Order: sequence, then structure tokens, then C-alpha cells
Amino acid sequence: MMLTSHSVYDEFRDRTAEVITHLTGEGLPLTAPAIPAADPDGPWASFPAAVDRTTLAWCTAALMLANHHQTPIYQQAPSADALLRERGIRGLAELHSDLHHGAPVDYNFTRCPYCSGTTNDPTEPTCEELHCPPQAEFADHYHLCPVCDGAQYAPEYHAQERLAEVDRLLTDTTSSSRSARNRFGLPRRR
Repeated sequence: MMLTSHSVYDEFRDRTAEVITHLTGEGLPLTAPAIPAADPDGPWASFPAAVDRTTLAWCTAALMLANHHQTPIYQQAPSADALLRERGIRGLAELHSDLHHGAPVDYNFTRCPYCSGTTNDPTEPTCEELHCPPQAEFADHYHLCPVCDGAQYAPEYHAQERLAEVDRLLTDTTSSSRSARNRFGLPRRR
């Protein structure tokens, strides 16, 4: 039996393929139609664009919603459309927080739903597409994940780092409270 390595980029391709398979199985179009702009000054006027349902961001949003609500992917299509229309890719971080009951998500401890903890933009955009300054190509220039902003998913490392910080804060607090008691002439406990 030959073992094959499954990279994180294969995971992105599989994620997109899974969602597209569900959409086509239900007969849903792979492009969400544009919203008609009945009122050019209305609240939806700035979001009329059609949404490509084959992008990694859309597929991620649809899977997150379907998994959270334990529903089929096709039922979450309108919600994923709205998220991408209104917030774009950065809306995935807000959605992720909302699915965690509004608590902010620390991507040092929770794997990013979009880049799966790689810290880089999984779509591998070019500098031209992102309008990066020309001098960036000569430096170590990376396109960070727009959802987690390049937070390094390393819970073991960050947990030790945080515990050391908590120990330092407790030591500082204990020593400052002792000196405050001595300054004000409070009796010491025995």
C-alpha cells in the first residue's frame, strides 16, 4: 500500500470540490445572481454584485454555516452569498466569532477556517492583483491570510508563552501588594 501525502493545499481544493458537488447536485447555479438595485440610495445598493460560489472564501463560509447549523450546504447558500457581498473575505473572521457566540477568536489557538493555519493567503494572489508596492518584491514579502492576519497557529508555544506572562503578572501583583501594605503600616498576617 502506497501512502500519499495530503497537503493543506489539497485540503483547499477538496473543500471547494465538496461544496461545488453539493451545489450542482441540488441544481443551484455556481454564481449567485446580482441583487437588483431598485433604490440606488438604499442600504443594499452597494452590494449588487454577483457572487462566485466556486471561490475558496464562499465555500468556506458555506461549510462553516452548514456544519454549525447541521444543515445541508445548499440551505446556507443565501447566507454565504450575503456574507461575501457585504463583508468580503474578512467577513469570515466575523462569522467565525459569531459562531463562537460572539467571543473573539484567537487564531494562535484556533485554526483559521480560511487558511487552515498556514498564515498565508491560500489563494496565492500576485503582488499585481493586490497592488503591492514595487519595493516589496525585493524583501521577504508574504501575502498574509486576510482572516487571521497571519496569526501563527501554535497552541503549544503560545500556551507556554501566556503561562509565563501570567506568572510574571502574579509575581508583580504579589510584590506590589506587599509593598503597599508595608507603606501604609498595615499589620502583617501571621
